[in-house]
Amino acid sequence: MAVLLQLLITMVAVWITTALPGIDLAGEDTTAKVLTLLAVSVIFGMVNVVLKPIAKTLGCLLYLVTLGLFGLVVNALLFWLTSYLAGQLGLPFHVGGFWPAFWGALIVTIVSSALAGIIRRAQLQEDYRR
Repeated sequence: MAVLLQLLITMVAVWITTALPGIDLAGEDTTAKVLTLLAVSVIFGMVNVVLKPIAKTLGCLLYLVTLGLFGLVVNALLFWLTSYLAGQLGLPFHVGGFWPAFWGALIVTIVSSALAGIIRRAQLQEDYRR
């Protein structure tokens, strides 16, 4: 259930990024767009699960020297890679360069964290009432 919830949160976050210039989500109708967002969210999750730990390990020194700001660059590159992989799979999702990927990844991180925090707080309040 937690994985499904995280997937929905990521879908909302990616959908919000499509309002940025340079990040395009095409589709004939709403259903096609939702399915594309679902697929892109799965791809983004898989990319993060597989490649982010490797990037953190290899770039450990850069993380330390930049006080973690290098993580923003890594997230942007992973978001850009997600766009490339989506294109290879024929999905109508495209990120048009590093800067749109940077801002998109930043928004995905902020929105995902905020939504996850809201849900976690609601669950804690529910548990407290019991």
